[in-house]
Amino acid sequence: MMSVSTHTATPVAPKTGTPEAIPLVRPTVEPDSTLLSRMDDVLRSGMLTNGAWVKRFEEAAAAYLGVRNVVAVSNCTAGLMLVLRSVGRAREVVLPSFTFMATGHVAHWNAQNVLFADSDPHTWTIDPADCAGRTSTADAVVGMHTFGTPCDVNALERSAGARQVPVILDAAHGFGSRYPDGAMVGTKGLAEVFSLSPTKPLSAGEGGLVTTDDDNLAQELRIGRDYGNPGDYDARFAGLNARMPELSALVGLSALERFPHWLERRMSLVQRYRDNLADLPGLTFQQVPEGARSSYKDLGVQVDPDTFGLDRTALARLLSAEGISSRSYFDPPLHRQTAYRGDFAPPALPVTDRLAARMITLPLYSHMPEDDVDRVCDAVRRAHVDGSPHAV
Repeated sequence: MMSVSTHTATPVAPKTGTPEAIPLVRPTVEPDSTLLSRMDDVLRSGMLTNGAWVKRFEEAAAAYLGVRNVVAVSNCTAGLMLVLRSVGRAREVVLPSFTFMATGHVAHWNAQNVLFADSDPHTWTIDPADCAGRTSTADAVVGMHTFGTPCDVNALERSAGARQVPVILDAAHGFGSRYPDGAMVGTKGLAEVFSLSPTKPLSAGEGGLVTTDDDNLAQELRIGRDYGNPGDYDARFAGLNARMPELSALVGLSALERFPHWLERRMSLVQRYRDNLADLPGLTFQQVPEGARSSYKDLGVQVDPDTFGLDRTALARLLSAEGISSRSYFDPPLHRQTAYRGDFAPPALPVTDRLAARMITLPLYSHMPEDDVDRVCDAVRRAHVDGSPHAV
């Protein structure tokens, strides 16, 4: 079997007269006169934080998602840190290893020991069965909606058993996703936390949203995002400076108004990828549970080198030669990263290791031209057939 190494491909500059390079992702933003006028009003008002627009954005997001409370924060990581802090005496947290490093970092910042769980080989989300075997001493479970595909929250809650361990969802990728029962991602668990960074389907430039039906938790989060200060300068606990700026709220609210259109377009681009590459052996797309919807923050593909003819790294190199960006996710997985090795041997997580070794993400953003999708697919097909880039 071919050796597989970690690799993040940056496209080489295309030669004169060749097509423009295709980036992995671009933020979809539509500045218009209304947004620019509102931003001008905010700048002139001097109220850059703790103004009216954050509250309006929270209310609009709550209505879209169908959840009681939305708390806007400076970023998803800060939101997760505050939610995990609210669990109280949690000292051990179960979470997937196949995720972005921030998912694990929030537990470390709360002085919690991390217990890594393996991933489902089809959905690539946390495996509830593997998680169940690790919750006997855990105080919380953090699930991850990998690339926007919702994890099985109901199964995670069952794995907690009679101890009723709280389930928190890292929904960084998942704004616009739906669970198999039709409910929006953002409506389950103790809380779900979204990212609004530039690479996400819904972006505010930077920022995050915490959703919860627990009114007491929502109030605690509102205090926690402002240093733990409820307004009288007598901090109730050690909080964070995690407020969302008014300008970010304006950008997020404007994007939310257009979000349904761009999400549908994103879905059509993913389907175009799937249709174009469906007949190629050795490529496996993520399985979205029946009835569910993924926001497809990223379009991941597993590359089996034995049947595709090239490994993930070789494919990335050939794509780069044609000016096409790609990236390997999440490699190394958390349990093999330096920060998490500690003094113990890495746990046995065979599915996670296989995913990390074979995963490549292809270019995808909501306003991506369909012709660029076809160009990427043609390059992948050529790589499979003859293992060489298109002559330029």
